[in-house]
Amino acid sequence: MLALRLLNVVAPAYFLCISLVTFVLQLFLFLPSMREDPAAARLFSPALLHGALFLFLSANALGNYVLVIQNSPDDLGACQGASATKAPCPSPSTHFCRVCARVTLRHDHHCFFTGNCIGSRNMRNFVLFCLYTSLACLYSMVAGVAYISAVLSISFAHPLAFLTLLPTSISQFFSGAVLGSEMFVILMLYLWFAIGLACAGFCCHQLLLILRGQTRHQVRKGVAVRARPWRKNLQEVFGKRWLLGLLVPMFNVGSESSKQQDK
Repeated sequence: MLALRLLNVVAPAYFLCISLVTFVLQLFLFLPSMREDPAAARLFSPALLHGALFLFLSANALGNYVLVIQNSPDDLGACQGASATKAPCPSPSTHFCRVCARVTLRHDHHCFFTGNCIGSRNMRNFVLFCLYTSLACLYSMVAGVAYISAVLSISFAHPLAFLTLLPTSISQFFSGAVLGSEMFVILMLYLWFAIGLACAGFCCHQLLLILRGQTRHQVRKGVAVRARPWRKNLQEVFGKRWLLGLLVPMFNVGSESSKQQDK
């Protein structure tokens, strides 16, 4: 339990450090390299478009990250210490989280990167957080590849060029052909790639469960759920104003219906 509580503190700090490093690299390396382009004198220069797109992706990722924490599931307190209170859980979808020390409604899982449980209230923000984090990381990787390609005169036309970039760069770094800042960017490329794929996988898996009307906790426990149209399951999580929430971070608009359903 001590290791889990320590991970609950280290993981959010790790995410915030990666976000800060990404911002610094974008502002002080990638954007200045795009301004050196002669075509940057146009109204919609590559640097302006890149900065606007990255700002949009990162603002949605960090905005939904904050909302996942602020819009945390309510503590029902009915299942905690069931042997002591002799009170049954209000619903099979509830679960007592030992890390958070509370009972959440429609518990899905505990996210260590947010240090919070994912339930009916913040499910929508969690899915959007995974989506925009994946897009921001993959977009940063593409921008980093363009930067490395221009600085080191490396061509990524071959499909295996990205896979062989790291071992080749390590040998060149120790020989003095690659600077420390350039080696750091190369390491970040692989980190962005890994985080982007991981968040994309989480997002797709979570969307599949939402379409089925299930949670990860229900799948692990083998709890049967009644068949419902997938559109209704999707609207219960994302609400009717799903398009607005997709563009601007906002609170979960579909939590009330899910609460009423589990009562």
